[in-house]
Amino acid sequence: MALIARLAEAVTGELAASSPGGARTPCVRTAFVDVLGPSPAEVLRDLAERGSEAVAVPAFLASGYHVYHDVPRAVAESGHPGVVVTPAMGPDPALARVQHLRLVAVGWRPGDEVVFAAAGSSDARARADVRRAAGLLGARLGVEPTVGYIATGAPTVGDSVAALRVSGGKRVFVASYLLSHGLFQQRLSEAEADGVAAPIGVHRSVVGLIAERYRSAVHELDRTHAR
Repeated sequence: MALIARLAEAVTGELAASSPGGARTPCVRTAFVDVLGPSPAEVLRDLAERGSEAVAVPAFLASGYHVYHDVPRAVAESGHPGVVVTPAMGPDPALARVQHLRLVAVGWRPGDEVVFAAAGSSDARARADVRRAAGLLGARLGVEPTVGYIATGAPTVGDSVAALRVSGGKRVFVASYLLSHGLFQQRLSEAEADGVAAPIGVHRSVVGLIAERYRSAVHELDRTHAR
């Protein structure tokens, strides 16, 4: 939750810095689709009562059940008539750029193997997004990462690390496809890799990505009003 708060603050600053002179900086609100609150429906309902249009940016690294079901349901439940939902954060080259930096920071060098570590999902569309994200990272690194899952799906990160050691004998590093530190990130240390990159976290590339999602949605709203 602390990361989301810092991310929201950074996005607010980015949008304020890029707003035309005299333009009002958008209000950035956070919502959670799981056990924490407020929920997206609650936030959108409040904005509807204020007469404010809204842009919802799903802060997920892949589009699974939350993006395809929970977010649209929340919009419908809120009764807000003016909501644009953007694509999820990932996959995107901006995230691959940060992952690359995180890997270099823990000692990865060209020629080393990489396991792309994602939380995992039972949704085939989310798994497809993970594979696309791994491809984006591979294009930057010049090596095709092996995908491994932390919680849901196979192979696991540990199995992927072990298989690369047996097959190639090279150093193996884990690229974390997680937003923040927590239980899943801690589990990556159990994979016995030569290095585990930090999660993506709050980085200017991530802040810029969210801000760009917002700007694109605002253009869509403007086009709707112009019709």
